[in-house]
Amino acid sequence: MSEQMKKIKQLVELRQKARMGGGEIAIDKQHAKGKATARERIDMLLDKGSFEELDMFKLHRCSDFGMEKKKFLGDGVVAGSGTINGRLVYVFAQDFTVNGGSLSITMAEKICKVMDLAMKQGCPCIGLNDSGGARIQEGINALAGFGEIFQRNIEASGVIPQISGICGPCAGGAVYSPALTDFVVMLEGVSYMFLTGPKVVKTVTGEDVSQEDLGGARVHSSVSGVAHFTAKTEEEFAALIRKLLEYVPQNNMEKAPVKECTDPIDRKEDSLNELIPDNPNMAYDMYKVISAIVDNGEFLEVHSQFARNIIVGFARFNGQSVGVVANQPSVYAGVLDSNASRKAARFVRFCDCFNIPIVSLVDVPGFLPGTGQEYNAVIDHGAKLLYAYGEATVPKVTVTLRKSYGGSHIVMGCKQLKADLNYAWPSAEIAVMGASGAVAILNGKEAKTQEDPKAFLAEKEKEYNTLFTNPYKAAEYGYVDDIIEPRNTRFRVIRALAQLKNKRETRPVKKHGNIPL
Repeated sequence: MSEQMKKIKQLVELRQKARMGGGEIAIDKQHAKGKATARERIDMLLDKGSFEELDMFKLHRCSDFGMEKKKFLGDGVVAGSGTINGRLVYVFAQDFTVNGGSLSITMAEKICKVMDLAMKQGCPCIGLNDSGGARIQEGINALAGFGEIFQRNIEASGVIPQISGICGPCAGGAVYSPALTDFVVMLEGVSYMFLTGPKVVKTVTGEDVSQEDLGGARVHSSVSGVAHFTAKTEEEFAALIRKLLEYVPQNNMEKAPVKECTDPIDRKEDSLNELIPDNPNMAYDMYKVISAIVDNGEFLEVHSQFARNIIVGFARFNGQSVGVVANQPSVYAGVLDSNASRKAARFVRFCDCFNIPIVSLVDVPGFLPGTGQEYNAVIDHGAKLLYAYGEATVPKVTVTLRKSYGGSHIVMGCKQLKADLNYAWPSAEIAVMGASGAVAILNGKEAKTQEDPKAFLAEKEKEYNTLFTNPYKAAEYGYVDDIIEPRNTRFRVIRALAQLKNKRETRPVKKHGNIPL
């Protein structure tokens, strides 16, 4: 065998060794926990055969605490590029089989390299987290590594889409990288996120809590809102990320990919004409509206389990990717509260970052009252949504279906927040407040002097409804551009988006605004 062939053989052997991560025993342990390995996850995520690995032979440089005896090729993270549906992405996946996936400065260098390349190429960066946190043996170097990653997350924000997959543990300072990205996907049953673990919580507060109840997928998807999506299996997990990327562009200078539309743009939905109940206090399901008007009824909901009184997610109109924001009357009557406001605000800002038009479906009676909300800074959270809509320069189309009262009317994409086209159904009630509340204030004293106060107030409510709780007063002032028949909503929204295709709008030059946080 020639020397050249010997070197090639050595290369092949080293590559095979690197692909084994922490070795067969460690891989078997990973599988026994119901978890895929880093390389298996990348294979599921990317188009077959598209992965180009970087830094396969990188080794850590720590010799303290016996670490010189624990060196593995690639050192705990698999990183490189590939394609998803033919589009370039960069990806890194922490390898739990190598020192529990704990972060070394070497691993941080690998992660930062793919993040830098993603920025240069202008394409999404996907991080798959499965790590025990900072490598204690490396001390401050490990912390420096996290800091380098966080800085790149910040610089990439609003420039390229960033997606974090939580496939196992993600604890301590490590949680901040996913929190800085655009979307967090958690794997049910095996993943968790928290700043301090159950043992520390027990020591400091005396609270006895499990990992799952402290930071599992259920908690973060429904209670905290940290996780945008959850998946039951590794396969579903990868498919979800692939689906999400279909709706977003490669970077902030491009538009989202257009998909061929097989759904007639002038399709009428007669069911919408009968959807709104005659009783204004009765609920209906906003999902029926969304599925009726978007292409083929397809809707990728974001934060589906969190703050369910508002709905956000991606859909298509005539093949164009659009962000949908909609109040949900069947949950708390569709009121806005702290969680709903920040959920919607974050989504609106993402859409604005990446040139995705926003369609708002409005049926909101107001903000949720009470000390709980006020003490939880509902003022600031509501202002976030207000700020997000007012700041957004992408095409904005608003359709008011029923109630749109008071401050909640303003924050849900009204004309004064630079919404481009505002439509209303004939059932729309656009006013400072509902009839009963308004009449109680306006005619309460006079009612006390009447023989039948109830009948008097009922008559005044009827008058108020005739004069104010309809879309025609708003249309009279130009705050609503047109009143449309419900069954024509799909066609009118598509035509509106076509009008706004080449929209250009600038804002005053500034470093950045000071959004109420």
